[in-house]
Amino acid sequence: MAHAFVSYLRVSTERQGRSGLGLEAQRQAVADFLAGGAWRHVAELVEVESGSRDNRPRLSEAMALCRLHGATLVIAKLDRLSRDAAFLLNLQKAGVRFVAADMPEATELVVGIMAVVAQAERKMISTRTKAALAAAKARGVRLGKPENLSNREAGQARGRARQAQRAEERGQDLTPVIAAVRAEGVVSLRQIAAALNVRGIPAARGGAWSAAQVRRVLAVCQLVNTSTC
Repeated sequence: MAHAFVSYLRVSTERQGRSGLGLEAQRQAVADFLAGGAWRHVAELVEVESGSRDNRPRLSEAMALCRLHGATLVIAKLDRLSRDAAFLLNLQKAGVRFVAADMPEATELVVGIMAVVAQAERKMISTRTKAALAAAKARGVRLGKPENLSNREAGQARGRARQAQRAEERGQDLTPVIAAVRAEGVVSLRQIAAALNVRGIPAARGGAWSAAQVRRVLAVCQLVNTSTC
């Protein structure tokens, strides 16, 4: 009997859901993972919900289908489920097998480590944001809505906010990958860069990873002390 799979795709905004932005890439990643062999696709469930929220009806439906069909839940990336450690670990206890197309070799131990690291990262983002706002206020920077600033100040503020958000989002995406790499015994910046290149993950501006680029990502993530390089 062919093995059964239920695929789960998630995007964070209604706009992404309507445009298909992000969905097609996830769908293709799942299709590539399932290519070849005998398998049965039970259903595809699509959710429009933030990764920071764990109340997701479509995911609950996908898990129910997995239990009913004895199927495996397949996702494109581990962070499509959640960045909350307790949620991921509870999912493991729920009797539902799941696999991430970007990391099919991840064992339950590695997934548990990544979940804990991801939870810590989410807390650190909140702490860093509050600290940055407090420091800016102490320097006399005017805080408030962009419309209360001059056009130039507002534009600069929006640009800095977008850049910081992109850096943090990429750091979040890379957190579980780097955690898995380090769980395999890879510790130096040069080794981590090589592991990311082997996995086919492009650097922020494309091309191959270098030790310096890894250092910058880790500075954003605050995952490790760079003295390990």
